Amino acid sequence: MQGTLINALAIVMGSLVGIGLKGGIPPHYKETVIGAIGLAVLLIGAKGALQTNAILLVIVSLAAGSLLGEFLRIEDRLERMGRWIGRRLAGSEDGVANAFVTASLVFCVGAMAVVGSLESGLTGNHQTLYAKSLLDGVTSIVFASTLGIGVIFSALAVLVYQGAITLSAVYLKPLLTPAVVEQMTAVGGLLILAIGFNILGFKRLRIGNMLPAIAIPLIYDLILKWLERGA
Repeated sequence: MQGTLINALAIVMGSLVGIGLKGGIPPHYKETVIGAIGLAVLLIGAKGALQTNAILLVIVSLAAGSLLGEFLRIEDRLERMGRWIGRRLAGSEDGVANAFVTASLVFCVGAMAVVGSLESGLTGNHQTLYAKSLLDGVTSIVFASTLGIGVIFSALAVLVYQGAITLSAVYLKPLLTPAVVEQMTAVGGLLILAIGFNILGFKRLRIGNMLPAIAIPLIYDLILKWLERGA
């Protein structure tokens, strides 16, 4: 859990700095830096999305995962959590909700969160999460200075999400073949691309409802192995 704890702390510290700078950063600086962050997110997503040649499985994963996410209304639940936090902190619940959801998705979705947490749990190697902590810390400064205090609560989402992956990694180890990790990384990469589009102000995608897509390659692999054993 060490890597995840440091990651969450980096987000808290970065958010506090960003909140302190909120009135001191001219709007055009914020707009430019947010644009640069959006482009960097697109690059990270593209690199992850190109990790596999199993394009059909990636498409099926996105479609099936999105249907499941819509059924579970994941994004609506995230937004309600953000509004609940907003009601207790200030009158601007929508702003807090938007900041919380946006930051949580950016920090939780993707290869670094999944693979880094798995490495941390399986081998005790926290280097990937340390690198992610640095990136998230810088990003949280910009987000908090632009979006507000809701960003700081995304540290809790990171703690729960990455912590759960780290703690369950020892049980998942026999199931996570290199091919499965590759496919999960590709799906996560596409979701990161979608986050980049949202940051840059393109058509808003309900990425929260697409999150189950990351687990579909693992489920598919388990079904294949079950069918092979039954044959």
